Amino acid sequence: MNEQHTIIWDWNGTLLDDVYICIRSMNRMLQTRHLPELSLETYREVFTFPVTDYYTAIGFDFTKEPWDEAAMEFITLYLESLPSCGLAKKAVETLDFFRTKGYRQAIISAMQHEALLKSVDSLGITGYLDYIGGIGDHYGAGKTENARQYFSQNNLFPGKVKLIGDTLHDAEVASELGCQCILVASGHQSAERLNATGITVLNSLADIIPYFKD
Repeated sequence: MNEQHTIIWDWNGTLLDDVYICIRSMNRMLQTRHLPELSLETYREVFTFPVTDYYTAIGFDFTKEPWDEAAMEFITLYLESLPSCGLAKKAVETLDFFRTKGYRQAIISAMQHEALLKSVDSLGITGYLDYIGGIGDHYGAGKTENARQYFSQNNLFPGKVKLIGDTLHDAEVASELGCQCILVASGHQSAERLNATGITVLNSLADIIPYFKD
């Protein structure tokens, strides 16, 4: 097994500060359907994987419209706004910290693969990463299988891997891999929901370096 320490990063809401464009894009869709709009607090309480459950929770009725059309409507709006997104505060410093410490770093995301590559590259951090892996479509079904394949292909030892994310799904992926998970409460789900897992939860990405130095 490969004994090098590895950090597996989530992208959306962890390294990428995209929560507000997700809310703005969804609220445009809710407006056209005469459904209640989302605040940041409400969004963080209802967002979940699979995202079909999230859409249903906020009022979409997939007996009246196809799921795939609603999903693509959101993606179109999201991708229009994506170039305005920056990295989370302290993202570059954190990536540099782990590189200096000799860690391998990867991004595994539920974002469509080509859009993910473009997004990561546009923000100038590709050089920090040994692997960038998204999913094959825009429907956000999850990333467990992608993560499992990366884990297997690189013959990683679970005790040397830490997954850093911002959702309950990231905790599920880490459990599948058998590695430690650290969650940040500055992304797509609330601190209360994340704390209920019993996993280490930090306020934001800015707390990662101090956590690893302790």
